[in-house]
Amino acid sequence: MSETSFTPALGRLLPSRFFDVVAALVREKVWRPMVVRSAAVRPGDLVVDVGCGTGTLVLMLHEAEPAAWVVGVDPDPEILARAQRKAGGGLAGVEWRQGMGDELAEVVGAEVADVVVSSLVLHQCPVPVKRAILAAMYAVLRPGGRLVIADYGLQRTWVMRLAFRIVQLADGKADTQPNADGILPSLIAGAGFEEVCEVEVVPTVTGSISVLTAYRPML
Repeated sequence: MSETSFTPALGRLLPSRFFDVVAALVREKVWRPMVVRSAAVRPGDLVVDVGCGTGTLVLMLHEAEPAAWVVGVDPDPEILARAQRKAGGGLAGVEWRQGMGDELAEVVGAEVADVVVSSLVLHQCPVPVKRAILAAMYAVLRPGGRLVIADYGLQRTWVMRLAFRIVQLADGKADTQPNADGILPSLIAGAGFEEVCEVEVVPTVTGSISVLTAYRPML
């Protein structure tokens, strides 16, 4: 992927400056803490947030464990600038880097992260790009490292499938339908991760968001 080929945070519907407003509507105050708990960050850990957006999850992870180092990665310079402003400029233990999700080894380094998290990114991507991003997440994690993803997953009821049409209007059906059909666990396993588990499902006005965890195998 080139730096001009990414899907903006809100797809075709709204400019990125409205991201935080929309995130509040999709119950981020419910599922983001679930991501933080599942990440179980320890002192000294290096945590990478892939597609960090305006930095909400980065700051929550930092608040949960100030002795960790949290790196937010996003391809959109405008949204990274918003993240930096939200953080109040420089913040010890937090860093922002511009880069694509499938180029993490170049942006962060190979086998350096203890935890990789990502939220509301993969549903926007074509299946080959989903695979490439997951492969990059695997590459950046140390053996034994933990992956936590929050994204639109299997839409189990007609109500959630109907609500999910809003997302498909914004991001296109071709890229989003595989998520709605429940492809994420198999893609994560296909990237080499083990112990893939959907630990939470949160219904929202735009469909259900799944929190999934997995591990890079030990050597």
